[in-house]
Amino acid sequence: MSDTEEAPAVEEVAEMSVLDALREVLEKAMIHGGLKKGLHECAKALDRRTARLCCLAKDCENDEYKKLIKGLCSEGEVHVVMVESGKDLGAWCGLAKLDDDGSIKKAVRTSCAVITDFGEETRALSVLLDYLQKQADGAEI
Repeated sequence: MSDTEEAPAVEEVAEMSVLDALREVLEKAMIHGGLKKGLHECAKALDRRTARLCCLAKDCENDEYKKLIKGLCSEGEVHVVMVESGKDLGAWCGLAKLDDDGSIKKAVRTSCAVITDFGEETRALSVLLDYLQKQADGAEI
């Protein structure tokens, strides 16, 4: 090795949070047509067993909706990710009006969103799938 040869640069990658990863995965799924929003569409996708991931809002007012979605997810062995706010979930699913500068002006709440097609493989998808795998392993212990 000569003195002028440079060592390979170590790439510093910022850690991505699970919610940021979920937001990006929902956006990619929406672009590729693999996102179902609302109780009716989600229940149909879960019943047909085409769902790969389900997002459910914690602030959903109707407990029967939560029971239905969780039951269909457990029947189809689909992972459920709980999101704090239905407005956040709605905004991430594209159910929002934007200002001229791109900030959210008004977001519509949704209690549930289901991904049937992730679209493309991204770093966010791998972060989210790793998180879900850790959650599944923790539940079995």
